[in-house]
Amino acid sequence: MSQNDTKQGNGDVFSSPDRDGFIHRAFMRGAGHSAAAIRRRPVIGICNSFSELNPCNAGLRDLARSVKQGVIAAGGFPLEFPTISLAEPFIRPSTLYLRNLMAIDVEEMISSSPIDAVVLLGGCDKTVPAQLMGAISAGKPAMIVTAGPRAVGRLHGAPLTIDDLWTLSDRRRSGDLGEDEWQTVEGLLVPGVGTCNVLGTAVTMAMIAETLGMSLPGSSLLPATSGARAAVAEETGRRAVELARSGQPPTDFVTLAALENAFRMLCAVSGSTNAVIHLEAIAGRIGHRLGMRAMAEWSESTPVLAQVRPSGPHLLEDLDEAGGLPAVLKELQPLLHTDALAGTGETWARILSRVTRRDNPALRPAADPVFAAGGLAMLHGTLAPAGAVLKRSAADPRLWRHRGPAVVFDGVADLHARIDDPDLDITEDSVLVLRGAGPVGGPGMPEVGQLPIPGRLLHKGVSDMVRISDARMSGTATGTVVLHVAPEAAEGGPLALVRNGDPIVLDALDGRLDLDVDQAELRRRTPAVTAPAPRRGYAALYRRHITQAPEGCDFDFLTATPQPSPAVPALPVVPTAPAVPADRP
Repeated sequence: MSQNDTKQGNGDVFSSPDRDGFIHRAFMRGAGHSAAAIRRRPVIGICNSFSELNPCNAGLRDLARSVKQGVIAAGGFPLEFPTISLAEPFIRPSTLYLRNLMAIDVEEMISSSPIDAVVLLGGCDKTVPAQLMGAISAGKPAMIVTAGPRAVGRLHGAPLTIDDLWTLSDRRRSGDLGEDEWQTVEGLLVPGVGTCNVLGTAVTMAMIAETLGMSLPGSSLLPATSGARAAVAEETGRRAVELARSGQPPTDFVTLAALENAFRMLCAVSGSTNAVIHLEAIAGRIGHRLGMRAMAEWSESTPVLAQVRPSGPHLLEDLDEAGGLPAVLKELQPLLHTDALAGTGETWARILSRVTRRDNPALRPAADPVFAAGGLAMLHGTLAPAGAVLKRSAADPRLWRHRGPAVVFDGVADLHARIDDPDLDITEDSVLVLRGAGPVGGPGMPEVGQLPIPGRLLHKGVSDMVRISDARMSGTATGTVVLHVAPEAAEGGPLALVRNGDPIVLDALDGRLDLDVDQAELRRRTPAVTAPAPRRGYAALYRRHITQAPEGCDFDFLTATPQPSPAVPALPVVPTAPAVPADRP
């Protein structure tokens, strides 16, 4: 059924006098809608990633009802539709493997459906970037309502959040946590619906969506089941009707300047390293590349301000009480392009003029940061010619500069088989290397980059080591973990040539990652990792078209036509101190 004669933004998709309009109305009336309800109203699609296979998004069914209330109150006609949903705990080998498939699903449903605007409902890690990528490419007005963080559990009177899983797992491996206690933790770790209740990937991406103007200001951190989140969902429905009438596309909000703002925010809150890949993929959808060099410059001039789990002792609710994302941006204001648009349609300058910072240790003032700058280190060198990433703010400062011999694992199975072998030749100065887990080798860069501390060292009290891989790491994890090494081993990167005992040099202050082996010796070596080409289906499509981490791991045919770099106004240079922990009284 062709929709060539319909007009977006005027509520004409169901009121056209031609045969298409007649068919649209007939089917809607068959679904129980009145003739009056479906004529001359903006049609707002509600793109819902609810799934019983995705507990993080289980609350989206209720939020959809709130969005509909807002759409109807503003004179619109809401229609909910599903897409695939990606649950981080369940999808294997990785949700990133299917992120682009979901983005295609979202784009095609928005583009092909007779709707004037869309409200996206997502939450779990890859659903939000997939929805943003798809909506940007579809080009119709769009907003997003994220699922919100779940409640915090309690164990022996202390807060229990998802990042505690890593410490508790190590305690179980070392024999310090018995089976009964482990079962108790199982029942308490996830006390309700919603996304991970720390600054992991899900909440990081919600904050990025808010910074980009794709969700309403102040909405990111509201609890999943709170009345405040339901009210935001209703208000988003109203806002979607306004966007449908104005016809403003996502590219009015998601600009290169807005993406720089989002990256600086990411650094300031010490958010998930996964967001680096997603931001690059989003940039690709508007025909741009952020690039490792620019991101390094932005990181090295942005202070780390938040002290929220997993990179600090405080909870998300503390950051929300401090003023949430608007308060973070208020502290960063001299570094931001505040002419970028917020979700209300106002500039961030106007929004921030109304923000008053509330004193809370979860968010330090820019004048007294957690780290002066450089929360994310963008690395290059002979081991990572195309780049790698380290969340420096979550690493032991003693390991920011380190030289040690490699201990190499070829894939996850090899890692699991040998990491706790008492005969493993390893010391706390060794550098753990995992390869064969990149975009192609994984496939999909599984979140296995936070290699566990070997059992024999764990018993000695070792809590951090330098770990390097072409994989990703959960946003809930911490440690001196170098990720996204590119090119990956399966694509012939130098990581495939590393052998046990090879000296590896990390310099997270100068942004270096080097394999200290003579080039002539490397030329004599045969790569240890290869990736067989799949023969059919999505796997074959993925293998042929997936890009590497520095390009956002998007499909090459989904990125927009490259645009000339716009003249983003230069911001005043704000002096920063060296990237070392700020002094404390």
